[in-house]
Amino acid sequence: MVKVPDKASPGTLFEYAPAPESRAIVDIAPSYGHFIDGAFVSGSGTAFKTINPATEEVLAEVSAATDEEVDTAVRAARRAYETVWSRMPGRERAKYLFRIARIIQERGRELAVLETLDNGKPIKETRDFDVPTVAAHFFYYAGWADKLEYAVPGRPNPQALGVAAQIIPWNFPLLMLAWKIAPALAAGNTVVLKPAETTPLSAMLFAEICQQADLPPGVVNIVNGAGDTGRALVAHPDVNKVAFTGSTEVGRAIARQIAGTDKKATLELGGKAANIVFDDAPVDQAVEGIVNGIFFNQGHVCCAGSRLLVQESVADEVLERLKRRMSTLRLGDPLDKNTDIGAVNSAEQLARITELAGAGEQEGATRWAPACDLPSTGFWFPPTVFSNVTQAHRIAREEIFGPVLSVLTFRTPTEAVEKANNTPYGLSAGVWTEKGSRILWMANQLRAGVVWANTFNKFDPTSPFGGYKESGYGREGGRHGLEGYLK
Repeated sequence: MVKVPDKASPGTLFEYAPAPESRAIVDIAPSYGHFIDGAFVSGSGTAFKTINPATEEVLAEVSAATDEEVDTAVRAARRAYETVWSRMPGRERAKYLFRIARIIQERGRELAVLETLDNGKPIKETRDFDVPTVAAHFFYYAGWADKLEYAVPGRPNPQALGVAAQIIPWNFPLLMLAWKIAPALAAGNTVVLKPAETTPLSAMLFAEICQQADLPPGVVNIVNGAGDTGRALVAHPDVNKVAFTGSTEVGRAIARQIAGTDKKATLELGGKAANIVFDDAPVDQAVEGIVNGIFFNQGHVCCAGSRLLVQESVADEVLERLKRRMSTLRLGDPLDKNTDIGAVNSAEQLARITELAGAGEQEGATRWAPACDLPSTGFWFPPTVFSNVTQAHRIAREEIFGPVLSVLTFRTPTEAVEKANNTPYGLSAGVWTEKGSRILWMANQLRAGVVWANTFNKFDPTSPFGGYKESGYGREGGRHGLEGYLK
C-alpha cells in the first residue's frame, strides 16, 4: 500500500493499492536489426541499447543502419512503389490501411505496454490516447485512399511522389509513425522510416503488424539508428519526400541538406506555446487545461503549454489553485494505472531539463514543486512551476521539453498577444475566456498553427497540425496532411 494525496481533499492522504499493468503481454527480442522489403533483417552496423527510462533496464540491443542498409531499404521502397503500390487502385490500398487499423486495435494492450516500457510515459496515456489515436489515423486515411481527387482542390488526378523518408522523435514514437505512414500510404507512396534511437521498439512491433496485414513487401521499411542514419536517409538521391518531426536545430540541418534538390519536405519542429488565461475564464477548468498542457507526457510535447500567461487580476488565484492541483499528481511507475507523471525519456533529456530549471532559479524566478519522492533508479523530474518570470528568462524563451511551467502575467488582450508572439516558435496556443468574440480575435492575432479555445492538447486525425516560424512548415493530419505526399 502507498500513501498518496487525496484529490478530493487536498492536504490529506489515503492509501491505495498500486495497479500495475502486466508486462508479460509483451515479447521483446534480445536484439533487433531492420525491417526491409517485408522481412526482418539483422543489421551489420554498430549496436546500441534501448532502455526502460523508469528502471534503466536494458530492453534490447538494436543495430544502427549502415549507408548500404539505408540504400537497400530505399531501393526496396522504390521497387514496391513502381511495381505494386502506385499501380494499385485506391480502394485496394484502403483495405490494407483499414486492416492495419483493426490489428492495431486488436493488439492495443500490447502496443501500449511496449510504448510505456520503451518511452517512460504513463500507461494510461499510451492506452487511452496514443494507441486509439494511432488506429484512428489509419482508419481516417483509409477513407481518403480512393478519393485523392478531392484532397487537393483544383488539381485533378493528383499523383503520389514516390519514396518518402520519414524520421520521427522519441516523445510519441507510435503516434508519430502513424501521422507519417498513414497519409503517405493512402496517397500511394512507399516509405522508409527511421524511429528515434531511444524508442525503436514500437516501430518494430508495427513492422510485425505490416506482415500480419499482408502489406506488400517494400511498401513500409524501417531502419534503426541515430543521426548518421537519418542523414544518410535524407541524402539518398532516390528519396522524393522528407518528413521530419523533432528539434528545430535538426530541422534546419535537413532543410540545408535538401536545398537545391527537388525533394519535398514537411518539418514539424519545436515549440514554446502560450496558454493564455483571462480573468473571466472558469478557473478550475483552466487549471485542468494548464496541467494537461504542460504535464501530459512529462512535458515531452512539442506543442506543450510551457508558458502560462495569466491576467494580473486573477494571477494569484490561478497560481494557488494550480499548486493545489499539482500536489495531487502521482509520479512513479509508468506501468501503474494510477500514475500521472512517468519517467523522463533519457539521461540526456533529464540533464537538459535540470540545467534549464537551474538557470531559471539563477535568473531570479521563483521555483516551486510539490513534495515528491523520486524513485532511486531511472530518470525523473518533478512537476515544477516558476513564477515571477520575465520574457528575458531562458525558461521563457527556450524549449525545455519537460514538466516545467513558466508563469507570466499580462493586463490587456493586446499585451497578451504581444507576449505570446514574442518567441521564435509558433506551433500552438491556448485561450481561456468566456467571450467568443475574444477567442476569435485572439486566434487571428496569434502566430500559431493551432489555437485551442478553453481546452488544450486536443487532437483529431481530421484536423491539420503544424506551425509557423521556427516550428516548421507543412501540415500533418486532415486533408492537408495528404498534400505533402502528392504531386
